[in-house]
Amino acid sequence: MKPAEQIALWADKLRDVSAMGLMFVKSVYDETAYRAVQTIALEMLALASGESLEAIEPLRTTIFSNPTPLSCGDAAIIADDGRILLVQRADNGLWAMPGGAFEVGETPAEGAAREALEETGIHCQPITLVGVFDSRHCGMKTRHHLYAFLFLCKPLAEPSENPSHAIEVLRTGWFAEGDLPEEIDPGHRTRIPEAFRVWHGDRRAFFDK
Repeated sequence: MKPAEQIALWADKLRDVSAMGLMFVKSVYDETAYRAVQTIALEMLALASGESLEAIEPLRTTIFSNPTPLSCGDAAIIADDGRILLVQRADNGLWAMPGGAFEVGETPAEGAAREALEETGIHCQPITLVGVFDSRHCGMKTRHHLYAFLFLCKPLAEPSENPSHAIEVLRTGWFAEGDLPEEIDPGHRTRIPEAFRVWHGDRRAFFDK
């Protein structure tokens, strides 16, 4: 692990400690202490990411107010002919499976299907869980510790829609297992083979041991 990655992980642990502490705080002294820990975590994240503290500060009331690792999900949409639907991300230009952060009130499977629809305009049905992946071990480049759920999905015959979050995607494409694009996001390069493994019939769900 690179020094910046280690500092970011420590910052995330302090985020968790401070957020949990602020949820159960009973005195103004404890609140002051936990907010100080939260500020240190923000400063460490700014240092690790090379961003200014002013740019990181808005995370105090959103990301840094939540304890525990964050959760997100992706949809491995594979058609009957064995081609997988990928999107070219607007933020880094790399190819990836459609997906994103879950919303309160939805199941992980619902969240993955919703994200896919928003980014591609294609309806899909989750079939089975491919696995739950720890961001520290699957190549994800992220500020925060994530648990990423991956679902094998099949495209539905419903007409496609105009994607509501098209700004996040440069283009979409269907790719055969042996003809994937070269520029794949690192966090997806390790997980796409797991999706095809499950599609080929091995229904054991992956999890980090």
